[in-house]
Amino acid sequence: MNIHTSPRFLAALLPLISTPVFATTGYFMHGYGIKAQGNAGASIAHFQDALTIANNPAGLSWVGSRIDIGATLFAPDRSAEIVGNAVPGANGHYDGNGRKYFVLPEFAYNHQVNNQVNLGIAIYGNGGMNTGYKQNPFAAFGNQGSAGVDLSQVFISPAVSWQYAKNQSIGVATNILYQRFEAKGISGFAGLSVDGDKLSNKGKDSATGVGVRVGWAGKFFDERLTLGANYSSKIDADCFDQYSGLFAQQGDFDVPESYGIGAAYQLTAKLNVAADVERINYSDVGSVGHAINPLFQGHAFGSDQGPGFGWNDINVYKVAASYQAHPKLTLRAGYSHNDQPISADQTFLNILAPGVVQDHLSVGATWNVDAHQELSIAYTHALEKEVKGSESIPANFGGGEANLTMSQNILGLAYGYKF
Repeated sequence: MNIHTSPRFLAALLPLISTPVFATTGYFMHGYGIKAQGNAGASIAHFQDALTIANNPAGLSWVGSRIDIGATLFAPDRSAEIVGNAVPGANGHYDGNGRKYFVLPEFAYNHQVNNQVNLGIAIYGNGGMNTGYKQNPFAAFGNQGSAGVDLSQVFISPAVSWQYAKNQSIGVATNILYQRFEAKGISGFAGLSVDGDKLSNKGKDSATGVGVRVGWAGKFFDERLTLGANYSSKIDADCFDQYSGLFAQQGDFDVPESYGIGAAYQLTAKLNVAADVERINYSDVGSVGHAINPLFQGHAFGSDQGPGFGWNDINVYKVAASYQAHPKLTLRAGYSHNDQPISADQTFLNILAPGVVQDHLSVGATWNVDAHQELSIAYTHALEKEVKGSESIPANFGGGEANLTMSQNILGLAYGYKF
């Protein structure tokens, strides 16, 4: 593929990649790139393809000129339960799988300009939220029809890396954000909003924003040890105007900042091990971090201090191994664990966004077809997790508890071409 054809490729890919999915570490992906997914996302210091732009752009200095094209199939299982509520008809089990399967494409290109400079671009989904309740869990509170949300976030990220010293590099990527959102089935809460006409059932709305990701990488001890660090800025996105009566600060929905460190070590000629620690600051985004409590303290939906999903900041821990089983075959495995973003007292609104999974087991492989071409596969299972509510449904809504459950199966396939 000639790099001059890429704008046409982007135009064709963008409508596909903005399909809503439900990611695995809150609403972020557990790994960007199929190879990284096979390692449960451990990639801050383990650079395997051009999708390193999404993990640590400094890694472009170590992957060579190449193109990577892939797709990930998500199959999430999400549900909610309301128990002990005093409103007639509220209690029950609710299936949130209005849609069962989602496909998320990805694309990345890296061009090695010279021994010091690399230029690249990546297009990928940051993740998102999706629920579809045919039986509305909020019907007893005055809502009608099916209920749910769709949130998708897509990045177009041009990047550059510079090997400024022997075995050390820095990288910078511009994160150009396009996001879409839709909510339905919660119009009955209009009396609790600053603008009840822009709370629900307004179709898909979109917003954009720009941020930056920076990274550093260094190789030590005869290049057996690789260290890496990354930082992604908070993206102050445009507001969702059609949902200015739902999200805090008149429809504002930013992307939180994240940062991390990683290490990879070549134990033997065939075995590499890697580990990452990452931080995602969800609480800095009002629509995500604000708790439900302000709703009954004079702060309506859509106001500056209005309620959100009440998500906590989380740490993510990843460990992985890659093994060269054959000159043509690399095998991968990994495990990741993240803190719980949803507290037991914040489960009621999170019936719409039950991102509660914490543990992920991954396996993967790459087959080198020839000196230029390779095929990769990865499978991840996000173990089922239940968060039981504790004082989660306000007394104004009849009290009781909302319990959330989710698990996921994730399958990724990719093709890579090395120039």
